[in-house]
Amino acid sequence: MTAPLVFIPGWCLGRGPLNAAVDALNGRFFDLPGYGDAPLIEDFDAAAADVAARLAPGSTLCGWSLGAQLALAVAALAPEKVGKLVLVAGTASFVQRDGWPHGMPLPMLAEFTAAIAADPEAMLPRFVGGFNRGDAKAKSVTHDLLQLADPRPSGQVLGTGLAWLRDVDLRQAAGQVKAPSLLLNGSADPLMPLPAAQALSALIPGARLEVFNDCAHAPFISQPDEFIARISTFLND
Repeated sequence: MTAPLVFIPGWCLGRGPLNAAVDALNGRFFDLPGYGDAPLIEDFDAAAADVAARLAPGSTLCGWSLGAQLALAVAALAPEKVGKLVLVAGTASFVQRDGWPHGMPLPMLAEFTAAIAADPEAMLPRFVGGFNRGDAKAKSVTHDLLQLADPRPSGQVLGTGLAWLRDVDLRQAAGQVKAPSLLLNGSADPLMPLPAAQALSALIPGARLEVFNDCAHAPFISQPDEFIARISTFLND
């Protein structure tokens, strides 16, 4: 029997941009807290425990961006539940910290958080366009992501996710992951830069990092066939 494949989407955009890839992989979604029908859980550790409680033992757990951070935390917390782990544009820490230069400066995130609170409708297209800089298909990927995005969640939900990005440091948790792990990252991702993925892959025992050339933050839109093929290969290993 094939292990269940569960995918956690990223901040703000929801399931829509991932639907085609997850369908092709015969997977299902666990939403971030506050998205869809999922209740809001503001504490990150409690959110990880909630995912772990609902996962079938031995599941393949995948996550994109903020969803990858949550998936990483779940794999460390509940190794019996996560048979394989796939992190798409993942990082141990979204912001720069002592010993971790591979993230966004904290003042930049604070500025973005304030701008989202003030005018999310104006900021979201800029956010999506920004994280596709450097992608060979930047314009079309940005268009597709915005077209496919789920209805925007509440300001409280968006703020919770941004607080997680500010506060969560998973460097210690990464070393506790027991599952075979595949990290997928765009070579030109400005939001979760390749050095962050390289550093994270060094922290997770036995992890494998695969890079999408000329790709930014959304390889499942920019290079969908290759994205599906790489995950399929990993699942069948």
